[in-house]
Amino acid sequence: MTFKTFEDFKTFKTEIAGRPFVVEIGKMAELAGGACMVRYGETNVLCTATMSAKPREGVDFFPLSVDFEEKLYSVGKIPGSFQRREGRASEKATLASRVIDRPIRPLFPKDMRNDVGVVATVMSVDPDCSPEITAMLGVSIAISISEIPWDGPIAGCVVGLVEGKYVINPTAEEKEKSEMYVTVASTADLVAMIEAAAKEVSNDDMYDGIMFAHEENKRLVEFINNIKTECGKEKIEFPSNDPDPEMYEEIKNFAIEDIRAALDTDDKRVRDERLKPIYEAVHAKYDEVYPDDIAKIDDCLYKTQKYVVRRWLLDDNKRVDGRGINDIRPLAAEIDLLDRVHGSGMFTRGQTQVLTVTTLGSMSDAQMLDGIDNEDTKRYMHHYNFPSYSVGETRPSRGPGRREIGHGALAEKALLPVIPSVEEFPYAIRLVSEVLSSNGSTSQASICGSTLSLMAAGVPIKAPVAGISCGLVTEGDRFMTMVDIQGLEDFFGDMDFKVGGTKKGITAIQMDLKVHGLTPAIIREALDKTYKARCEILDEVMLPCIAEPRKELSKYAPKMVTTKIPVDKISEVIGKQGKVIQKICAECNCKVDVEEDGSVFICAIDQEDAERALLMVNTIANDPEPGTFYNGVVTRIMDFGAFVEIAPGKEGLVHISRLDVRRVDRVEDVVAVGDEVIVKVLEIDDQGRLNLSRRDALIEIEGKVPENTIPDTPRRPAPRRDGGRGGHRGDRRDRRNHD
Repeated sequence: MTFKTFEDFKTFKTEIAGRPFVVEIGKMAELAGGACMVRYGETNVLCTATMSAKPREGVDFFPLSVDFEEKLYSVGKIPGSFQRREGRASEKATLASRVIDRPIRPLFPKDMRNDVGVVATVMSVDPDCSPEITAMLGVSIAISISEIPWDGPIAGCVVGLVEGKYVINPTAEEKEKSEMYVTVASTADLVAMIEAAAKEVSNDDMYDGIMFAHEENKRLVEFINNIKTECGKEKIEFPSNDPDPEMYEEIKNFAIEDIRAALDTDDKRVRDERLKPIYEAVHAKYDEVYPDDIAKIDDCLYKTQKYVVRRWLLDDNKRVDGRGINDIRPLAAEIDLLDRVHGSGMFTRGQTQVLTVTTLGSMSDAQMLDGIDNEDTKRYMHHYNFPSYSVGETRPSRGPGRREIGHGALAEKALLPVIPSVEEFPYAIRLVSEVLSSNGSTSQASICGSTLSLMAAGVPIKAPVAGISCGLVTEGDRFMTMVDIQGLEDFFGDMDFKVGGTKKGITAIQMDLKVHGLTPAIIREALDKTYKARCEILDEVMLPCIAEPRKELSKYAPKMVTTKIPVDKISEVIGKQGKVIQKICAECNCKVDVEEDGSVFICAIDQEDAERALLMVNTIANDPEPGTFYNGVVTRIMDFGAFVEIAPGKEGLVHISRLDVRRVDRVEDVVAVGDEVIVKVLEIDDQGRLNLSRRDALIEIEGKVPENTIPDTPRRPAPRRDGGRGGHRGDRRDRRNHD
């Protein structure tokens, strides 16, 4: 027997935010192009990068896939699925994949067509050491030491603002206190990616935080470069997929004037119609000239359009639709477009249009999560749909993809800081943004439409939120930015810098780049321009449409009431096998959710039903106050009186002398089992038994006059026919059974 040795095994160490960061190379996944085990604190992530040997045929893009794989064993959990194994990637895993993808993708050669697969497998999680950041650093190292052509490395970290101080990679406890949670990725010189969630943070605080993280990233890039120098493989050559320069120049010169005329319109439909005959004419002329490169003719036309748009912007300050550089397209805002939903709002900016619908539900409607972090439920959900008709195309719907999940999460992040707490508004909230028409920045339109929808639904948000994007065109050291980019400016530009926020400050940022990174000057200008633009959107169209949240909910929305009961009373409210709570729900046509801390949420379409259920819960959980009145149901009849249930599982005795305003000889003459009666609580005796009175209720509520013959004190019940004290003892036994 021989034992395998790992002669090439190497370890590299540094610290990030005072916690050890260790990279192990040469022991695991040796057949991958590049692989490393990264340990940050007790978070362990295996990262690999592999490239196919040959280019993929028939594609006009670089085929990169990034997978962030959550393994529930990393946090000591067994999956909750039927098969008890991990299935489709969770939304959080998908979002983590996108955060890693965005800074690394622009650094690959744009003309490469070889498939590249990057996988980050989370194997152990320390709550204080982010697996997403660990994976981002590990992926950068894996690609850097592989043979895959790449202009990296990049490094990433999170910056928080805790008690006025910036904190790198905040712990779980610090994250709860932080005013912002901003993921920043950088190359050695430039900021490559920003993903931010914030609690209405000012532009200055956000900018300073980004620069603070950038400085830490530069140190980490140097650390990764040292690993690359010691362990890196030689980068391979690949066949370029770019069209021949002579071919491109010939086609550009032939079509450029027609393309200029076709692009010069603010209507996407007109533009597309104008481009069709140009494509047909170019193919008719050049398919025979370049029979082996017919697919690259379209690439030449794409590059020509890009050249025209960028030259207009950089040289003439001209935009495709004729707007000024800082002008926003025509805006419109509407609410109450759908009849029976709880709230609806539609926001239109140029040819981008999003309708958002708000649905309110009980707390049991909150989403259950099965992930590797500490969050197991989500009360506020935002979903985003992007159907093919929104861009004038036809294709079958296959459910939400990574883009839809990412845009929904961005809108959710932007609105979360203004969503009222459970104590203020005890509802589960679901927003669905339907993209009706898309010509640039639908995610930011969904933020605006969502604000309108929430206010129309009567959700008491703390402040209205708007979103806007900023574009970029660069050439060497030259750059220019423009707000509210439309589709062509996104396709042919270098940046989509999306910012959501209130007038007070930023709540969310997502930055997509096609270049290696941004300078501080570009970031500062983008923040300033988006602030001015979102204030304009709020003042000129959104607030005139609806100035504040409605005071009343829709008549179709469920009505919610809450209370808190002693923890030791929870079992009484629920009852054996849930019988008590089921009875409350059935009688009051409602839903009742009881939390472990004793919080009770009651949801009903009718307010009276909700209040009636609340009274029942409080009656069960708390001893009724003497002097209070209840609607009850007669459950049992005895010779000496009737037992009346005033809440499920809570009943008391109405003595025969307290059954009516007149003298009663037989209980059956006044009430029967199942009768609904109003009773007053007289007292709770030393054994916890309820003494009730129907007589007092009739006098005080219905104003009936008692007969003079009624004694002031309850009379002793008559003995049974078997005589003696047996009947009396039977009475006591009945009372004990009641206990």
